[in-house]
Amino acid sequence: MSENHCGCGHHHDHEYEVGMDKYEQVLAQYETHLNDEEIAAKVARLTEKRVPENDTVEVKKFLMGSVELTTLKTTDSEESVLKFTERVNDFADAYPALPHVATICVYPCFASIVSQSLEVEGVEVACVSGSFPSSQALLEVKVAETALAVRDGATEIDMVLSVGKFLSGDYETVCDEISELKAICGERKLKVILETGLLGSAENIKKASILAMCAGADYIKTSTGKEKPAATPEAAYVMCQAIKEYYEKTGIQIGFKPAGGLNTVHDALVYYTIVKEILGEQWLTNQYLRLGTSRLANLLLSEVEGQEIKFF
Repeated sequence: MSENHCGCGHHHDHEYEVGMDKYEQVLAQYETHLNDEEIAAKVARLTEKRVPENDTVEVKKFLMGSVELTTLKTTDSEESVLKFTERVNDFADAYPALPHVATICVYPCFASIVSQSLEVEGVEVACVSGSFPSSQALLEVKVAETALAVRDGATEIDMVLSVGKFLSGDYETVCDEISELKAICGERKLKVILETGLLGSAENIKKASILAMCAGADYIKTSTGKEKPAATPEAAYVMCQAIKEYYEKTGIQIGFKPAGGLNTVHDALVYYTIVKEILGEQWLTNQYLRLGTSRLANLLLSEVEGQEIKFF
């Protein structure tokens, strides 16, 4: 690890106290003693009060530009992924006045198809990597898969935090894995999926967020969409609070991505509202707010255009 690693990753320096391990020391600098009921109540108040004012065509257009159009099916094939990518190409022609999606997200074996057939400037090629969705693989396998995805044209990598290791308190391995995969990504963005539905408490979500950011995450993401519960407003609230505190301590702006279970436009507006209220305008760009979903793209488009459209 280089000099500027914080011991749980590469983003900043820490003074260490004797007797605590370096991960505990990092966590000790943040407010991690959270009450789940209190957070649920705060989220309920916030959404009730603020979501209606964000229910506008302008916000829906913005959210369309934050969508990570995702296909992660067992039945995906070269043909289906090519067709998926061509819809994004066609969208730019069909709706030149609307923002295109932020990203196409696929398995690494499809990175080259997407990167070779994608014609729209500014759409990223994201790959889930590191033995998605379980993250249960040897580090060497995760490293190889990530390196191959990058070689084949992935411009962003979505990895899953090693949840089992996190829950058993092995923060060192959790952070080392993130740092290793970030090193392979280099300038490319690394998103770390916390799988918040399996973490069990707001406190764990906060801790996982902090460790992931310290270790090199450029974004923290709620869920894979393969486990229940997936994204929740409460998890988003805790993660955004962590991003805010991290930014205040380090000056480093980390992105946020809710994913899994975003089924309605209202869901998207709830996440937008949480980001706006906790993190502020600075995060309301598709560089810092992403939505992992597929069905949402058609729903947002339908609301913007005022009629049901199934484009994607």
